[in-house]
Amino acid sequence: MKDFIRLLRRFVLPYKKYIGLNILMNIVSALLNLISFFMIIPVLQILFKIDQTQYTYMPFDFSSFDSWKNMSDVCVNNFYWYLSRILETNGSTSALLILGLFLVITTVLRTGAMYLSFYFMIPIRSGVVRDIRNQINDKIISLPLAFFSEERKGDILARISGDINEIEASIMSSLDLLFKNPILIIIYVAGMLIVSWQLTLFVVFMLPLAGFIMGQIGRNLKKNSALGQQQWGVLMSQVEETLSGLRIIKAFNAEGKIAQRFRETNNLFRTTTNRVFRRQQLAHPVSELLGTIAVALVLWYGGSLILNENSSIDGASFIYYLTIFYLLINPAKELSKTAYTIQKGLASMERVDKILKAENPILDPEHPRPIGLNDKIEYRNVRFKYSETWIINGVNLEIPRGKTLALVGQSGSGKSTLVDLLPRFYDIQEGNILIDGVDIREAKVQDVRSLMGIVNQEAILFNDTFFNNIAFGVKHATQKEVEEAAKVANAHDFIIQSENGYDTNIGDRGCKLSGGQRQRISIARAVLKNPPVLILDEATSALDAESERLVQDALEKLMLNRTTIVIAHRLSTIRKADLICVVHEGKIVEKGRHDELLALNGYYSKLCEMQSF
Repeated sequence: MKDFIRLLRRFVLPYKKYIGLNILMNIVSALLNLISFFMIIPVLQILFKIDQTQYTYMPFDFSSFDSWKNMSDVCVNNFYWYLSRILETNGSTSALLILGLFLVITTVLRTGAMYLSFYFMIPIRSGVVRDIRNQINDKIISLPLAFFSEERKGDILARISGDINEIEASIMSSLDLLFKNPILIIIYVAGMLIVSWQLTLFVVFMLPLAGFIMGQIGRNLKKNSALGQQQWGVLMSQVEETLSGLRIIKAFNAEGKIAQRFRETNNLFRTTTNRVFRRQQLAHPVSELLGTIAVALVLWYGGSLILNENSSIDGASFIYYLTIFYLLINPAKELSKTAYTIQKGLASMERVDKILKAENPILDPEHPRPIGLNDKIEYRNVRFKYSETWIINGVNLEIPRGKTLALVGQSGSGKSTLVDLLPRFYDIQEGNILIDGVDIREAKVQDVRSLMGIVNQEAILFNDTFFNNIAFGVKHATQKEVEEAAKVANAHDFIIQSENGYDTNIGDRGCKLSGGQRQRISIARAVLKNPPVLILDEATSALDAESERLVQDALEKLMLNRTTIVIAHRLSTIRKADLICVVHEGKIVEKGRHDELLALNGYYSKLCEMQSF
C-alpha cells in the first residue's frame, strides 16, 4: 500500500482540484442514496399500518445548542408529523404518491452527482497516463547511451506501451472506485450506526476478516504480474530484432528457428498470464461467497434482536438496515477487488520506474563555465571503461583549431569510444578532456554538444521530409538555408527530382533513399548546423565508388576551415590529414603525418600494406 500512496503523491496530487470535486460528488451521491432508501420505512409503515404514534410539530431553535444536537431527531419527527397530516387529509394513496415522487427526485439528484463524480475523474485518469508517458519519454531522451547498451530496445518499448497500458487499466481505472468506495462505506456505516449500533458492531467485526481472506488470495498476484510483464518485454524484443534483421533471417533460411524461438517465449508468457488471470478471477466468487455469509449472519443476529421485546429496532427499520447493508457490500467487494487489481498495476509501475528512477551521471555542473573553440581540443591522460577493462588507457592528444585529426586502427581498438567521449556521450573515469582549457565536465552538456556536428557510418534519419531532416536541431531554418546546405552536400539535385521536392517524406530511417543519398542528407544536416568541430565516424566506408566520390566531395567542402576528427578504415581517405593517430588496445601507439608514419614501419605501415594487398 505504501507503493500505491507514493504513486498517488507523484502523479495524482497535481490534479487535486478534480480529486476534491470527485470526492464532493461522491459524498453527495452517498447521502442522497441513504435519504432515498429511507423512504422504505414510512412506505412499509403505511402499507402495513405498523406505526400508530401521534406526532406533534417540533420547532427548531437555531440559537439553542440542544436543538443542533438533536437535529436529526427533530427532522425525522417533523417528517413523520407532515406525513401523518397528509394521511389524515388525503389518505394513504396520496401519501404513497408523494413518497414515490420524493424517491424519484432524490434518485435524479443522486445519479446526477454520480455522473459528475465520473466526469471529474476522467481528466485525472487521462492526465496521469499522459504525464507518465511524457516523463518516460523525457527520461529516455536524457539518459546516457550507456544505459541503453544494457537494456533491450524491445523491453523499453514494452514498458512504454504494455506497462503503461496496464497501469491505466488497473491503477487508473481503480482510482474512481478507490476514492468513492471508502466514502460510501463510511457514510453507510454511519447510517447503520444510527439505525442500530448493536448490529453495526457485529458487521464491523466481520469485514476485516473478509478483507484478510481477500488479501491472502492476492498475495502472489504482484509477483506473477511482474514476471508476465518481463516476459512481454522479451517478446517485444524478439519482434524488434526480427523486424530489424528480416533480411538476414531470410538470407540464411532461419525463418523456422526464429518462429520457434518466438513460439516458446509466447507460450511461456501465456502460462504466466493464465496464472495471473485465474487468480484475478478468483476474487469475484470469493467476495460473493463472503458477502452471502455476511448477509446470512446479519439476518440471524438482526432477527434475534427484533424478537427481543426490549429491542430498539423494529421490522421496518431492520429492512432499511438490510438495504443499507446491501449497499455497503458492493463497495466493500469493489474495494477488495480494487486492492487486488492495483497489485497488478504496481508490478508494471516498478518496471516503468526502472527507467524513470534511473540515474543520469552526465549532468550539468552547478556553476557552468562558458565554452568555445578558439585554440585547441586536448585529451590529458584520459582513461575510460564500460565495466572492468580499460577501453581507453592513458591517452594524451592535442587537436589544434582548424586542423584535421584522423584515427585509425583495428576494429575494437577504441577509436569510436575515444571520439564519443568528446560530446560527453560517456564520461571519463580519469583524466581531462579540455576545450580551450575548460574541462568539458565544467560546462553545460548542451553547450559542449552545440560545438559539434556528427556524421556517422550509418546515416541516422527520421521518418519525415527532406526539409525537416536537414533542419533537424536547427531552430527557424529557412528554405534558402536548407537548400544551400543541400547543395554543399551534393544532395540538392536528387531532392528536387523527388515527387514533392524538399517536402517529400523519405520513409522510415530514410528507406526510400540509397545509402549515398542518406549519407549526403546527414552531411547537409551537419552543414546547416555549421559547427566548429566536425566528427566523421567512417562516413564513407559503406558506400560504392560513385557514392563515395560524391560524399567525399561533400565532406571536403564541409571540412574546410573546420576542426575535424575522422575515424576511417579506408586509409586512402585520410592521407591529407594534419595528424594521424594509430589506436591500439585503447592507447595511441603512433602519431604523425602519412609519410612520417610509413617511414616508422610500424602499425600504420602494416595497416597500409594489408589494405594494399
